[in-house]
Amino acid sequence: MAKVEFLGPISRPSIDVNISNLQELKTHFKDDQQLQEWLAICAVAVNDTLICSLDTPINPNDKISLLPPVCGG
Repeated sequence: MAKVEFLGPISRPSIDVNISNLQELKTHFKDDQQLQEWLAICAVAVNDTLICSLDTPINPNDKISLLPPVCGG
């Protein structure tokens, strides 16, 4: 199973998911209104590489990171 980590102010423990692409992850969280708001503004990385496509394949040992926007200098 792939591991999803929620970084920064999302403040949720990591979870394991059985998905084949990022579109399935979006569907997995469809009933969580608070998380849907974060997904709309977060960047996503798979194995520490930023991803733009929901069709990106996910392998069983991948790490998916949800990266909320940050500010600072």
